[in-house]
Amino acid sequence: MRATLLLLATTVSLVGCGTTLAARSTIRAAPGSVQQGYASFYSDRLAGHATASGEPYNPTALTAAHRTLPFGTRVAVQRIDTGARVEVRINDRGPYAGNRRIVDLSRSAAEAISMIRAGVVAVTLEVVSTPGAR
Repeated sequence: MRATLLLLATTVSLVGCGTTLAARSTIRAAPGSVQQGYASFYSDRLAGHATASGEPYNPTALTAAHRTLPFGTRVAVQRIDTGARVEVRINDRGPYAGNRRIVDLSRSAAEAISMIRAGVVAVTLEVVSTPGAR
């Protein structure tokens, strides 16, 4: 019984660590760093709510959420299927709907790459600049 509990506790802690490390090691903040995955976009119901950076979510601004990039980082998001591209500023954390989603876009950013109807699209994300490196 004791050995089973120890094995279960060890497994749970290792699984949790693996998930956290994978999310944190997906992209470096250096300009030119690239990441591929999926983009989604914010619900209009969140307009005015505070983002993780403290600023209110504005659906008309070209902003986005990323799990690890510093606030103020500018990234280019390009749809893989159409080549449509938009540059956004990271001001929030997320997305948290699955490990394959790498960025949540504001409504305006999602409209710029024509993804509203699809909801989730495959993208390439490239770091353009980081805060203080402009």
